[in-house]
Amino acid sequence: MSESHIPLSDFIEYPQDEMLQRAQDNYQQVKRRHSIRHFSDRPVPQQIIEQCIQAAGTAPNGANHQPWHFVAISSPEIKAQIRQQAEALEQAFYAGRAGEEWLSALKPLGTDANKPYLEHAPWLIAVFSQKHQVEDGEQKNNYYVHESVGIATGFLIQALHHSGLATLTHTPKPMSFLSKICGRDNDNERPYMLIIAGYPSEGATVPTHALDKKPLDQICDFI
Repeated sequence: MSESHIPLSDFIEYPQDEMLQRAQDNYQQVKRRHSIRHFSDRPVPQQIIEQCIQAAGTAPNGANHQPWHFVAISSPEIKAQIRQQAEALEQAFYAGRAGEEWLSALKPLGTDANKPYLEHAPWLIAVFSQKHQVEDGEQKNNYYVHESVGIATGFLIQALHHSGLATLTHTPKPMSFLSKICGRDNDNERPYMLIIAGYPSEGATVPTHALDKKPLDQICDFI
């Protein structure tokens, strides 16, 4: 065995009947994850967010360069700045920049340019991708950046849901204002996604359209 490897010591093998039960339990839990747009302002301890981001940091990625950075935002002043900038972009988006086809696709979800949850939710998590990193004083390229950051973002959403929080993904275009507000305005990093996390507000709803998931035979082939 190479000196750069160690034995796999923390893998747990379960009996197949238990494996199936665990898979079914996980599916039932994941089914309860919904994107919501009505958040309570109830506080969420920072330790919970920290643990969820640590889980995201375990995601598989190109060459183990871990090409991501997370900025967890609870400051009311910064959240207000983000809302102001995001809504300005969304006004143009819904005024026609998106095009009729895109707006038609969004119509069943009931979304519009108003994003009050950007201030109401206790946490916003800005995800940034990184093109390169510095190692031993040398700049090295990162690999499969988009794929790696996408997987880590998925891990983060799952961790937040598993911990008992509701989430929403938000991707205003362009997102360059996030770089400036979060102090990440450099040539190496790009905003990837904004995740809103917190408790649902009283009376929060889920669009019926969002519950229509494709069945297994439409999303998978076994060959």
